[in-house]
Amino acid sequence: MTTLQERYDDAMFDFSTGDYDGAIAKLKGVLEADAAHFDAQLALGMAYYRKGEYATAIAEGRKAEALRPGEQLVHTNLSLFYMKAGDKARAEHHGVQARISSWKADSAKEGPRDPEPKPDPDLEMAKPVPPPVKPPEKFPDMPWRKKG
Repeated sequence: MTTLQERYDDAMFDFSTGDYDGAIAKLKGVLEADAAHFDAQLALGMAYYRKGEYATAIAEGRKAEALRPGEQLVHTNLSLFYMKAGDKARAEHHGVQARISSWKADSAKEGPRDPEPKPDPDLEMAKPVPPPVKPPEKFPDMPWRKKG
């Protein structure tokens, strides 16, 4: 008896060799065993897309979106599917959602930011240096002294 992961791997092998019908059948089998298998759901939509069945690809992509609404790849795929189906407005919407998901993922990797970053002394701007004070060549006369 093969495991669910092995069945998924077999389906992805078929997909990679261009046997989309075989991949679709195997991916559907994986999803019958585990309806929440996100990778299988995502790949199923892409397999239909590769066959040129854009309406079905969109329907399968929406199921993947229901499993992980904030996933960047889901929105990227849906944007592609809608564009090929001729629905530019929805394609742009999912393109924006993919970008937002990317930003959220990037900020989550960075972690919380310091409220006020500490300055790096090597990167501080140079302070202006006042010009040196030059003594006058001749001191002025002292008018308060009486000349003798």
